[in-house]
Amino acid sequence: MNEMDPLSWLPVHTDLGAAIGEARRASAAPTRLAAAMRLAGFRRDFTLTGRLDRLAAEELDRIATRMATAPAGLTPVRIALLASHTVDHLVPSIRVAGLCRGVAAAVHVAPYGLYRQALLGADPALDAFAPQLVVLALDAHDSRLQVTLDASEAEVDDAVQQRVAELRRLWKAARERYSARVVQQTLVPVDLPLFGAFDGLVPGSPLAVTERLNAALRAAARAEGVLLLDLAWQVARQPFGAGVGEPVRWHQAKQLVSPALAPWYGELLARIAAGAVGRSRKCLVLDLDNTLWGGVVGDDGVDGIRLGQGTPIGEAFSAFQAYVQALAKRGVILAVCSKNDATVAEAGFAHPEMTLRRGDIAAFVANWEDKASNLRAIARTLNIGLDSLVFVDDNPAERDIVRRELPEVAVPELPDDVAEYAARLAASGYFEAVSFTSDDASRGRSYALNAERAASLSHATDLDGYLRGLDMTLAASPVDAAALPRVTQLINKTNQFNLTTRRYTEAEVERLASDPAVVALALRLSDKFGDNGLISVVIARPDGALAGDELLIDSWLMSCRVLGRQVEEATLGALIAAASRLGAVALIGEYRPSGRNAMVAAHYERLGFSSRPAPSDAEAGATFWRLDIGGAALPPHFIKVVST
Repeated sequence: MNEMDPLSWLPVHTDLGAAIGEARRASAAPTRLAAAMRLAGFRRDFTLTGRLDRLAAEELDRIATRMATAPAGLTPVRIALLASHTVDHLVPSIRVAGLCRGVAAAVHVAPYGLYRQALLGADPALDAFAPQLVVLALDAHDSRLQVTLDASEAEVDDAVQQRVAELRRLWKAARERYSARVVQQTLVPVDLPLFGAFDGLVPGSPLAVTERLNAALRAAARAEGVLLLDLAWQVARQPFGAGVGEPVRWHQAKQLVSPALAPWYGELLARIAAGAVGRSRKCLVLDLDNTLWGGVVGDDGVDGIRLGQGTPIGEAFSAFQAYVQALAKRGVILAVCSKNDATVAEAGFAHPEMTLRRGDIAAFVANWEDKASNLRAIARTLNIGLDSLVFVDDNPAERDIVRRELPEVAVPELPDDVAEYAARLAASGYFEAVSFTSDDASRGRSYALNAERAASLSHATDLDGYLRGLDMTLAASPVDAAALPRVTQLINKTNQFNLTTRRYTEAEVERLASDPAVVALALRLSDKFGDNGLISVVIARPDGALAGDELLIDSWLMSCRVLGRQVEEATLGALIAAASRLGAVALIGEYRPSGRNAMVAAHYERLGFSSRPAPSDAEAGATFWRLDIGGAALPPHFIKVVST
């Protein structure tokens, strides 16, 4: 396996070119798209990526123009590329990488170098495209600051802040005109050193200026809620050699990224787009023997497994565990799927050099069943989809079986040396984040606590007694600035318990929440085991198709980890109270089937709503429900509700 391959986490197809050729013979465009989705999961170069894009193009274009519905497993996303370098050759790679990440990407490329005019002037084509993501793909050639080589630090800082202020105006324009999420590309250093190692100590040296400008861009993006395509960091840590910022490519075609690295660039952008629409993975499922530790615990015993200080391989396994633990601390759920006796497998966690603890694992499955079946069981236990799982196993045969049986599960290829496991998992980008909140940091622990709740339920004599004994409190509060990132994250990540699956950018959520005629509630649940964090969002708003004293429940979604605890009933009470304060006399519920939210098809009926006709402009298949607030008999529950 070539460690220099930019897509090293993808498996190698025996003959990808022939497979693409075979798929092209299909007469139906949806069939060709399905084949492209499957084949995009294999390692590919620039040429094969272009062929895959052509295979999928007809149906992707139909989805983009709303002449066709995206198939299950794909979320449409409109991406506008506004660049100061040539990017047309990157578009096929972005679209194909999107297929691998669950995104049906429509890509609009603004005229070369006219990114300012596109956002600050009139651009009818961009207006008609109505982007959801606006990518400012800039380069260091375009961003040269007017500072002299002998400029002082203060003079350089002033020039940097002027440039950042200009970009902030562009970010603002993108948000206000399109309610779009902005992605800012950092600047890859392209200048040669003038002073050698001393360059970093000369404020006005071109390399030092680019570094300072990137630092200022990151700080401004953090303050403004702008996402980063941090190409400068990515290039600095990758071993690919030439391919970004090559002088020959630049002088010939103004290409910052060479065709050879186009598939890699497409992956970097596609994973951000996937994260923005809730398609990033949530759960890392780990094998044990020769994956988390060296050796086979059932044969070698706990004392015989290789782990920790003293040997290179033991230290390498410990380093991998440390990276996994760091992922857990940022919100990735951990699970174990091992062919082992359960007691033997759990005994491995008693090794004194274990970095991970048994309490870090939210779902632990060790038996002699096939791993595909066990992965299904893990997904059910955690109440998440199979497309939320990343499965890491040192055994190539097990990886191949899972890919074949469960194509929804991401299964990265692993290198031969465990010392490279962490880097390979990081390179895959399956857990790409677009926000980070305190709720994210405690998510893994929250899922682990769910196991304790499940154990408590198994010992309960009746369900009501169990729920009453949880001592639950639901805190309902208006969506404010502090909750905005997590609320937006939930709106874009929740698929199963989501009545309408409407997706909103942070700017759109903020606009709704600040409207005095709209109810926008963020709900947190706690119980005797701990705080579940922000677990539900409800947005109810006026609608032109309804009477003035009715509110449409635009969005109602909830984390599946709190299912079965009567949170829906308690939430309805909080929603009725908030709607009553606005003078509403009725709530209108809407259910829009998405292919993934069938579990809530009877949600409104179960809560006492009555069926009503759909408005004339309703989406096909949507059902509507009405609840008169004044005469509503609230369903019973065992949750204390507090409004804050």
